[in-house]
Amino acid sequence: MPLRYETERNKNYRILDLTSLTVEEFEILAVPFEIAFLARMRDWTLEGKPRTGRRYSQYATCPLPSKEDRLLFILTYFKQAATQTFHGASFGMGQPKANQWIQALLPALHAALGSLGDLPSRNLAELQQRLAALSPDMVATPFFTMAPNGQSSVPATQPTRPVSTAARTSATR
Repeated sequence: MPLRYETERNKNYRILDLTSLTVEEFEILAVPFEIAFLARMRDWTLEGKPRTGRRYSQYATCPLPSKEDRLLFILTYFKQAATQTFHGASFGMGQPKANQWIQALLPALHAALGSLGDLPSRNLAELQQRLAALSPDMVATPFFTMAPNGQSSVPATQPTRPVSTAARTSATR
């Protein structure tokens, strides 16, 4: 049976385990996510081509029938780091269809997070700025980053024997 939001939401901590969001956070994100998804589908097909003829409508055998199922699909893809083959199988579809859905849902997730002001920070300065807006105490906290500190003092490993040839010369003639 494919993974569905409605069957998982009432199991203690299941949505949190699958997505890192509580059920309440998940449902808050579902509304702007669906708005962003429908906006994308107004202009693009699921195959990633510009929409020219008919408008988007969900077909009867859609593998992700609800907005919650679509959000669960893309969030679990990122959280669980599954291969597209496994992830698609978990939701009742093959790898090519899973890839299409990932490509269609990713921009919608980005737009939804942006509308809520929850996009990930892309650099240290942006993170400091966002944390300062949340709590002035965070500004005083120093941030440390790993930076290259020159060449290593450990000597380079030397090969123990001369380079070998991959094929015999007599076999290549």
